[in-house]
Amino acid sequence: MDYGQRHAIEIEAAARIARAFGAAGHRIQKLDLTQIGGSALTDRSIAVPVSGIQPGIPVTYVPARNTILLSLALGWAEVLGARHIFVGANAVDYSGYPDCRPEYLRAFEQMANLATKAAVEGRTIGVRAPLVDLSKAAIVRLALELGVDPAVTVSCYQPDEGGGGCGVCDACRIRKAGFEAAAVPDTTRYTE
Repeated sequence: MDYGQRHAIEIEAAARIARAFGAAGHRIQKLDLTQIGGSALTDRSIAVPVSGIQPGIPVTYVPARNTILLSLALGWAEVLGARHIFVGANAVDYSGYPDCRPEYLRAFEQMANLATKAAVEGRTIGVRAPLVDLSKAAIVRLALELGVDPAVTVSCYQPDEGGGGCGVCDACRIRKAGFEAAAVPDTTRYTE
């Protein structure tokens, strides 16, 4: 999704990963959440925090982002006749985002099966979040087991043009901690 986030590098990384793993298809949907604002990820006047992870919901929370993105995925899943939507939400080491919790995902699935022609006709659609209960260390180990090179993925909220992480935003701090906990060398390129 190109939703107006601060950078396009994660979109480019997703395309590279889709090609590398032979995805049957890869689309980039455009949606301008900068019109809503309210987040350091979609409003450049709000600084990305770099002083360490603080309690509470951070300013990098994008209002209703997962609800909006899952709604678009739901529409496409219904058109395709898909029975599942997969989302990479993670609740264990999450940054305080309410729309990454298992109870939110269950509620969305329930809503999806009340709101679609497919479900009314007996073809329910499940929301699957295989990473939701994994620690960041477990995610690092799983990525390596599946042959994903973490160096080609992007987590940073403000990466450089080549995809290098800033090293100090919450996402970079959580990523670094995951590699450390997994006792695996971090191949991410950081600018700091």
